[in-house]
Order: sequence, then C-alpha cells, then structure tokens
Amino acid sequence: MDSLITAAARALAAGDPLGALKRVALRDDPPALALRGIAMAQLGDLVRAKALLRRAARAFGPREALARARCIVAEAEVALVSRDLGWRTQALDDARATLDAHGDRANAAHARYLEIRRLLLIGRIAEAERALAEFDPAHLPAASRTVHELVVAGIAMRRVRTKPARAALDRARRAAVDARIPALTAEVESAQLLLKAPAARLIVRCEARPLLLEDVEALFASKAFVVDACRNIVRRNGKVVPLASRPVLFALARALAEAWPGDVTRDALVARAFGSKHADESHRARLRVEMGRLRRLLRTMATVSATKRGFALAPRGASEAVVLAMPLEEHDEAPAAVLAFLADGESWSSSALALALGTSQRTVQRALDALAASRKVQPYGRGRARRWMTPPMPGFTTTLLLPMPLPVD
Repeated sequence: MDSLITAAARALAAGDPLGALKRVALRDDPPALALRGIAMAQLGDLVRAKALLRRAARAFGPREALARARCIVAEAEVALVSRDLGWRTQALDDARATLDAHGDRANAAHARYLEIRRLLLIGRIAEAERALAEFDPAHLPAASRTVHELVVAGIAMRRVRTKPARAALDRARRAAVDARIPALTAEVESAQLLLKAPAARLIVRCEARPLLLEDVEALFASKAFVVDACRNIVRRNGKVVPLASRPVLFALARALAEAWPGDVTRDALVARAFGSKHADESHRARLRVEMGRLRRLLRTMATVSATKRGFALAPRGASEAVVLAMPLEEHDEAPAAVLAFLADGESWSSSALALALGTSQRTVQRALDALAASRKVQPYGRGRARRWMTPPMPGFTTTLLLPMPLPVD
C-alpha cells in the first residue's frame, strides 16, 4: 500500500476526513475510492459515500476479499446512519465471516455491532442483548470499546435502567478519550444528555409534567397503576397487560386513567375509542362490550365500574392511577412517536420509521404529513430517496459524524 493511502487511512482513523481527502481526492483506484467514501460519510454526504463504497467493492478483485468485505461493512454503517434499516443483513454477515477468516477481529466486531445497533433501533431489544453477550470488549481497540459501551447504554435506556446506562456511558467516555476520535467523544456526550432530557410525560388528574428517565424508573418501581402510552401497556407491581394489538381497549384504559379518581362520560369514551363525535345506541352497545373486555383483562389490577354518567377506574392496591405519555405535546400518539424518533437529528425514510415503530408505512406517512403541515418536520428528496428530519435549531449545527471510521490498511 502506497504512502498516500496509508496517510489517508490514518487521517480517517483520527477523525480527519478533510485530511484524508487531500491525499486521495483525485484518485480512482479501489483503496482510494473506499477511503473517499468513508470520508464523505463522515462529512455527511451519505449518497455520495454509498456510491463510492459500492464502486470500491466492485473494483476490488476476487483475490481482495478482505478489502471488499471492509467496503461492505462501511456501506452498512452508512445505511445505518442514514436510517436505511432495510439493508441486506446477509451481506453484512458474509462480510463479517470473511473478516473473521482473515484475522481482522476489530472490523469483524464492528460489523456485529452494526447489526446489534440495527436491532436496537427497530426495537428487538432481547435479540440485541443476546448478541451483545457474546462479546468481550477487553481486547478490542478503544474505538470498538466505545461503540460496545454505547450499545450497552442504549439497551439499558430501553430497559429503563438508569444506573447501568450511566455506568456504561462513563466507560464509553473513557474509551473515547483513549481513542482520540472527536466524533466518538461527541456521540458519547450526546448520549449522556439523553439522561438529562425529558423521557416522558406523567399525566395525573388531568395535569401533566415531564419526567426524566430515572423518574420513569422510579414510577415503574412504585405501586402506581400505570397506563404506559409509550409502549401501549398497562402495568402495576411488575405485572404487565399488553394492549398494543387492541387499540380500542387501550384508548379506553387511558381515558379512564387520565380522569381518575373521577369518571368519564359515555359520549367522551365513544369519541376517544371509536372516533365518533355523536354517540348513538350502536356505539353505546359496543362501548359496553369493550368495557366488559377491558374489565376482564384488568381484573387483577383494577376494577372498571359503571356510573350514572359513564365509567370509572379503581386500581386494586395502588396508590393512584397515572398515564405515562410521550414527552412531546401531541394530541395523537402516532405523530408523537414519529417525532421521538426524528429527535435523534438523523434523516429517516418513512419505510424505516414504519419498521422501527412496528406499524404500517401509510400510518407513518399520515403522521409525517400532519407534522409537516405544522412545520415540525421537513422532507428533502423525492420518491424513494425522500427523507424526513426535524428542522435544525438556530445556533446549532447538525453535521453528521460516523461513530467509527473503517480503516483499510
């Protein structure tokens, strides 16, 4: 490998994409194409980065399987950062096997971390946890250790465990300092800010207030009857009743919990659950049926009784009934959930959002259209290349930096 390629690779490893481009910007040989692709990704031009990495992978000959595998891993990282969650995982698995076979343990581990981070983004936390348990980061480079601890922290945050999350982020910060890569340090600092930002809203007696993640953890450990609108479940004392597949019952449970200790009128419940402004006898009959179903599901946690005006909720052995909602003030939870994903500052396609939220792309598109009408999100690109993101805040840059450059030497 010539001196310019070596110098460019070292510049990328140190987080200096402009320094790398100065050395290889005018070259079209496969190693230079790969380095240019990684540099463009670090500078935020993901479309150009993907094209360059694909050219490099095709240009490497059949005897250069290791270099081609590294290009595939780099392209997968670009896809992850651009929130293209539908990329071919089999190609990444094959590249990881090639890297392992050639003794490139660091990049093989990085390929596995990419898949784990994808699992985490689409909510498959248990799978991500099992995959992460196979790793011992002690013998990995500092940059890989940083990524490992960021994934550990991400899983802990999804599990609402603040103490392990904080400890993992502290280890990540120390590893990032050892790696001397500014992008890694910035990513760790950004993750640490999440622990100080509102994670949800608590609604009690029709009044709402923001909660940090540690407050949510304390709420789950209490004896309160919690209607969790972030996960569409009802919980109390460690018992959980999932209602994600039963939206009508969840809407009724939330309405009753928000009004606790009072009751909710039948007309209000019909409007909340069925979306009808005017309740007739058929709506009232359906309401009675759905309330019977809700009563049976919650019989060990609460009683649902009829009143003169409508229905009321009475938790069993709980101090109070509360609702845990998205941290954003949205009347519809679908736009709020979409905004929560877009809050990471990255650009998302509607298909990636649908995959991450576990809902249909049409539902996500309606939510995006509603948010765009209120100027809370903005699109760019057209057709399949269209991406959505939140508008940049005045005084802040949204320059993307990949968490770990992929060396090619």
